[in-house]
Amino acid sequence: MRSIRQPGPAPQPRAVVVPALLHPCAFTLPAGALLLDTLRDALAARGFRSGAFTIAGGGFSPFGYVIPALSPDATRAAWYSEARRPPGVTRLEHGALTFGRRDGAAFFHCHATWFEAEGVRRGGHILPEEAVIAAPIQLTGVALSGAAFEVSDDPETGFRLFAPVATDDTRPGGHPGLALRLRPNQDITLAIEAIADGKGYKRATLRGGVGSIIGARFTDAPATEIPFTEMFIRAGGAGRPLDIAMVDVEDRLHEGTLARGENPVLMTLEAVLDPEGE
Repeated sequence: MRSIRQPGPAPQPRAVVVPALLHPCAFTLPAGALLLDTLRDALAARGFRSGAFTIAGGGFSPFGYVIPALSPDATRAAWYSEARRPPGVTRLEHGALTFGRRDGAAFFHCHATWFEAEGVRRGGHILPEEAVIAAPIQLTGVALSGAAFEVSDDPETGFRLFAPVATDDTRPGGHPGLALRLRPNQDITLAIEAIADGKGYKRATLRGGVGSIIGARFTDAPATEIPFTEMFIRAGGAGRPLDIAMVDVEDRLHEGTLARGENPVLMTLEAVLDPEGE
């Protein structure tokens, strides 16, 4: 299987998995402010500060994003492009979003696809400080209690990345699930299956699903050999194929169903396994 040498040591275990209570959420984020602030306030009003979500519809203006890029030096295996700021209203198609905290403040990690004002479909990594909601966005997923996603230094990759941590904020009304982060150079499907099997989940929906893989092998689309990507999961989970969309360093979109056992993680994959999800 393909692999990319990372600059730091590879710690064990290769997945960070934290039990959590999952609280299903579905609401509309109104126009007028940063996605970051609007989502922070919407979750806080419900008593939460972390979760894994799908976002769809609506749009942004102004809007900033990056795509993957080659690393300028040996400190990381890959990096980001310069920020891109398309004019006009960018219409959101679909995305996955991890919400938590960085340095004590609200933060998110979101990969998505969208249509820019001239009609071109693109995708990438949304900049939290540069995405103002211009038309209402639909959000679905799960908020967490008993666990949260927190950004910390990751010596293996040289990035600061989300990973789940246990918390003492357990709230009533949720159902058990798992918050997780996958480390590099392991097949994404097999790793998720192994985590689910370890908890006795015969089937579980993946909530969120933000990260990167080393190129891609699909069951229903042409493969891509370009190793550096920004990827998100559109559907699937343990016991179900993973349907993804991703952008590469050449600004090309790729999408389809991942072939089992042939798609290693590049930097990370953050998600929540929901055994009660559809």
